[in-house]
Amino acid sequence: MSALDGDGNKSYKFSVTPDYFRTAAQPGGSGMHFSKTEVIHILISVAVLTVAFAIMIIGVGNLSSLTLLGLIYVFGASFLAVASGFLLHELMHKRVAQGYGCQAEFRMNPMGLLIGLFTAVFGFLIVLPGAVMIAGRITKRENGVISAAGPMMNMLIGGSLLALTLSLEVDTDLWFVVGIVAFINLWLAFFNLLPVPPLDGSKVFFWNFAIYIGLMAVAVAMLVVFHLNVWHVI
Repeated sequence: MSALDGDGNKSYKFSVTPDYFRTAAQPGGSGMHFSKTEVIHILISVAVLTVAFAIMIIGVGNLSSLTLLGLIYVFGASFLAVASGFLLHELMHKRVAQGYGCQAEFRMNPMGLLIGLFTAVFGFLIVLPGAVMIAGRITKRENGVISAAGPMMNMLIGGSLLALTLSLEVDTDLWFVVGIVAFINLWLAFFNLLPVPPLDGSKVFFWNFAIYIGLMAVAVAMLVVFHLNVWHVI
């Protein structure tokens, strides 16, 4: 469905998700709005992803050999990676969508989370934790901005932590944690910007090719800097 905006330009209105999702928390006032169901889905997803990252880092065979302090250290690093790389990414989608007057709530993908736990046992991670479901009438531009918000948050965090990593003493505990969290954010930014539906990059690509190329170029550049200066040490 198309319509003319205030400047006489054609815009395209569409619902991002079906009408049945309109039971989600209604936006209104300032700040983000969460339903009880959404909070539960977020907490479960963060908990499962934290465990999956920790298992991947430690290795199943090494769990019993770690001290309590070592477990706290690894699980703490995993939580920071999940909180920054996954949670803040999704919350940025939600905040921008609600700013455009949409209903926006995170819904976990139970099977995707189970796949994450299963693959972590084998030393790698394939996980589809869920996504922010959006319902509302928005333009192509607004959909592109909502989609770009998540990867941009990852690039902001990853770029800042990359700069911090380069300034720290190499091979210390702090250097390792900061480097891992930086890498996860940079990798998630790149992965989510791939122009493959339903990833964020496909919507940004559809909206504005020049902006898409700019975002992808920055994401790739920061990953290259990370690999040249940090990855070989880790």
